[in-house]
Amino acid sequence: MGILDFLSGQFIDVIHWTDDTRDTLVWRFEREGHEIKYGAKLTVREGQAAVFVHEGQLADVFTPGLYMLETNNLPILTTLQHWDHGFRSPFKSEIYFVNTTRVGNLKWGTKNPIICRDPEFGPVRLRAFGTYAIRVTDPGRFMTEIVGTDGEFTKDEISFQIRNILVQEIGRVLASSGIPVLDMAANTAELAKLVVRAIEPTLAGYGIAIPEFYIENISLPEEVERVLDKRTSMGIVGDLGRFAQFSAAEAMTRAAENPGTAGAGMGMGIGMAMGGAVAGPWGHGAQRPPAASPPPPPPAEHVWHIAEDGETKGPFSTAAMGRMAAAGTLTRESLVWTPGQDGWKRADEVADLARLFTVMPPPPPPPRPRGA
Repeated sequence: MGILDFLSGQFIDVIHWTDDTRDTLVWRFEREGHEIKYGAKLTVREGQAAVFVHEGQLADVFTPGLYMLETNNLPILTTLQHWDHGFRSPFKSEIYFVNTTRVGNLKWGTKNPIICRDPEFGPVRLRAFGTYAIRVTDPGRFMTEIVGTDGEFTKDEISFQIRNILVQEIGRVLASSGIPVLDMAANTAELAKLVVRAIEPTLAGYGIAIPEFYIENISLPEEVERVLDKRTSMGIVGDLGRFAQFSAAEAMTRAAENPGTAGAGMGMGIGMAMGGAVAGPWGHGAQRPPAASPPPPPPAEHVWHIAEDGETKGPFSTAAMGRMAAAGTLTRESLVWTPGQDGWKRADEVADLARLFTVMPPPPPPPRPRGA
């Protein structure tokens, strides 16, 4: 075996990376003295990219595939280093593997409240939180702008840098959206799209993108939420007087179900107190007089129709029928009908009209002769 074969065999390299952590974004291939054999095999798997750095300069970026590290595949490196030895010497370089898959379950949240102007409540303070995912779209730019020489760069490290950008844009979007606070829960998807569009140019300068962004919650301060809950409760309760009566009745019912206990006496006391509160100005212990019942509605007045010579006349009121009876145009044999009556009937067969004929005065007596 010749010296050249011996030296070549000392530097046989197979360069690859497998990651089981699911949170590593960049990993540097460690090699003693950073010596990589000329002609080494580089395996780049799907969801990865390999960034080749030589003497501090980014030489090349390899996409998924199998590569032989030689001058044919390293044109940039060929101009950086001269192969002037009698054998193909190793070269001192670094290879960084970059995870280009989607890395999710990153959390964001507002540290301080965001002041917004709500059209209904006026100035309000809002807090928000949610999750997002990132993906490296430009490994070379990502290495130069974010990672640098970090040998193992995780998603937690990038999340700290992105979070400030996110919170800044979220505050601006919420403050300028014009969406009422009570309607924001129904518009979180639209707000999320606005935030992503706003930060896309900045993140593109770092070689990353946000394929997923979710707003899980937008909340008011606790004291404001308590007031809002009271306002909602008042809307549900409605009539406070009826609610107090209902509560008093429930307290007395519970007390009756548990006689002879302290809770029973307490329930009765609560019921009496609430009942007294409902009584208002009628005095302590006094019973409120029953409310006067409203008068019954007036009876509906009948209207009448008269059949005469094959024609229907009317409608006439009862008073008009009385005048017609007095004038003789309405007789006992006249056929009449009123709504609800079963067919036409004679006037003297209808109780309401029969009395019109009974109260008529008898014909006047003949005049007495003079001198009688």
